[in-house]
Amino acid sequence: MNVTELHKMKEAGHKGLVVLIDPDKCGDGYLDELLTIAAVNKPTFFFVGGSLMTTQRLRETVQFLKKNTDVPVILFPGSGNQIDENADAILLLSLISGRNPELLIGEHVKAAPALKASGLGIWSTGYILVDGGAPTTASYISGSQPVPRNKPEIAAVTATAAEMIGMQCIYLDAGSGAKNEVSPKMIKSVSKSVDLPIIVGGGMKTRDQVEAAWNAGATLVVVGNAIEKEPALLESLSESGSQL
Repeated sequence: MNVTELHKMKEAGHKGLVVLIDPDKCGDGYLDELLTIAAVNKPTFFFVGGSLMTTQRLRETVQFLKKNTDVPVILFPGSGNQIDENADAILLLSLISGRNPELLIGEHVKAAPALKASGLGIWSTGYILVDGGAPTTASYISGSQPVPRNKPEIAAVTATAAEMIGMQCIYLDAGSGAKNEVSPKMIKSVSKSVDLPIIVGGGMKTRDQVEAAWNAGATLVVVGNAIEKEPALLESLSESGSQL
């Protein structure tokens, strides 16, 4: 699946809901329950990945999803070895809010041969960590400081630089388990600064938060922990996305 599909969504003004699945957090029966609900209340995409995940768990989860649903599966890798050719695409994340060279280009170089051979759609993504009010695995593993929540201008100029470099979309992420979501003010600031699709995740727990992110300019809103705790929440969030 090519990233142009995401650009077409943005151009048409369509909004999407993404369910993030961390294979290491999937308890017994979680995927079965999730897909039962998703059969009626389909998200736009499934993102699959995690900072500490093993390749075997990744492969098992992707294969299960591809066998049991027609919702596109996009990899959300925590490292360069989290590649599975059975998925539809991969977010090729560059941590542009940090200064860790491994996560700006190092992991990409290591993964390049496997990615080239995989046939996966490549979504070149400028990844911006945003302070969500709690330490996150992503921040710890990356060794980087998140953008302060009350500094939307920093996120905006960082996203602008990513667009100029040639990245294809922007991901604003408050991180898994965030107390606070990315603020609508920051999303709006970034949206006004770039012409790229904006993906927003971390700390999304309610329908109102999801709709506020869409209204501020997000093309895709990602929900993970909240649905892990309550899979039925997908039904309510999907209803709010009836414009898709």
